[in-house]
Amino acid sequence: MVNNSTVAYLRSIGVRESAAAAANRQTTEAAGRANLQIDPEQGQQIYFLARLIGARQALELGVFAGYSALWLADALGSDGRLLACDSDPAITERARSSWAEAGLSDRIELVIDKALAMLDRELNAGHEKTYDMALIDADKVGYIDYYERCLRLVRPGGLILADNTLWHGQAEDPRYDDANTEAIRAFNRHLHADARIDLSVLPVGDGLTLARVL
Repeated sequence: MVNNSTVAYLRSIGVRESAAAAANRQTTEAAGRANLQIDPEQGQQIYFLARLIGARQALELGVFAGYSALWLADALGSDGRLLACDSDPAITERARSSWAEAGLSDRIELVIDKALAMLDRELNAGHEKTYDMALIDADKVGYIDYYERCLRLVRPGGLILADNTLWHGQAEDPRYDDANTEAIRAFNRHLHADARIDLSVLPVGDGLTLARVL
């Protein structure tokens, strides 16, 4: 892993974080909850990938305080739409405030519900292969189920991203066998063996997995 000074330098030359995103991130960090949001360099990577594929329609599973949605919605452009889901109505009020401050509220539809319920509604509504991108950052035991539904909703050539796939170094460490760690291991094995995607796992933040739908 790189040291703190290298991370600081990387962010100074490689991250273009908006004022609204920086304020959102710093508030979360001050509350001691930085581990519940992506890192700035992950946000920049998500933004870059969304722009690279010309994404206009995206899904986000797990909103928390709205930091990653700021990056993704910004990348989608003024005609884009982000359908975001979280089960916590309290913390997402801060997300809504940050989105309004950034002028992105009209691009984001927030659903307060279980992620599987939202995804199943999208499938039942006939929205298969209509999304360009999906970001999975919700409860870890649900990752494979979320991924399988996203595979049906994201178009060929689109991207499915998953955060926390290194899981604080615990995924590789046999001393850990809790439910979340085992779920991440199972998810990583599932994607590694999946011929329906192209795969890349980036050692950025807590691990960012990229799956390109074939």
